[in-house]
Amino acid sequence: AENTLEAVHVTWRYDAFETLYMLSSFGMSLNNEGELDEEDLQEVIRLLSDWPDDFDGSAHLKIGGTPVTLKWPENVDAYLVDGRLEMTFLRQLETPLNLTSHALEVAFYESTYFFAFSITEAPDVRGPAQCTPTVIPFVPDAQDQDLQTVLAKLSREETSGIENVGAVFADRIILECA
Repeated sequence: AENTLEAVHVTWRYDAFETLYMLSSFGMSLNNEGELDEEDLQEVIRLLSDWPDDFDGSAHLKIGGTPVTLKWPENVDAYLVDGRLEMTFLRQLETPLNLTSHALEVAFYESTYFFAFSITEAPDVRGPAQCTPTVIPFVPDAQDQDLQTVLAKLSREETSGIENVGAVFADRIILECA
């Protein structure tokens, strides 16, 4: 109400390879119908709900350049959609924000390494507020070439020393409310 943001509902849709990798690492496979049995699906939800202590949620919000604190993920659910694992969860804001006079920036990234998050669907803003989301996709350009060269030299086991390196390559959502 009144342009107040209370929570962010996040959907992660994994690609087919990552889905196969995750299910394999969990020791699971699809049944004859190409689905997960209910018992396996509940185990996937349990496993995906076990967040590491240093998990930052991959959802980063800023208003006026200041980070917005989010609570721990809750209401985790998972589905198999067209052979791809889809996970949803809710992140409540520590303090609800009135967005009438400031645009909110939302970016999805890992702070210590690059994971290819992409915003593939238009954001769904729920509630009575008059807010407009604009997706700004990351587009590599010549300015990023030096950074990409540095990161390409890292081995698979190394992480970048660049603070919030994932933010450099992140798609963004700008949410503006009237």
